[in-house]
Amino acid sequence: MVYAVVRAGGRQEKVEVGTIVTMDRIKADKDGNVELAAVLLVDGETITSDSKSLAKVKVTAEVLNDLRGPKIVIQKFKNKTGYKKRQGHRQELTRVKVTGIA
Repeated sequence: MVYAVVRAGGRQEKVEVGTIVTMDRIKADKDGNVELAAVLLVDGETITSDSKSLAKVKVTAEVLNDLRGPKIVIQKFKNKTGYKKRQGHRQELTRVKVTGIA
């Protein structure tokens, strides 16, 4: 059982080969592939967390599609002053499928 914990858009995700992960928008190379930075690698009984060893580890993924997250509504209101403010936000996301851990 080989899996890795990778940095995925400011968060950490546990991934194996074939895992589909949704993360903040990331730019792919011309072939549609990205490389994710590993934080931890588990290969059977061996656990690797040393930064020098993890520099050699490559977690590759292919970009499936770019999408946008759900609408978030931000509302501000102050009583008795007439102050109201409404703002919306949709996060830019990328869905990737992990193709290899080496």
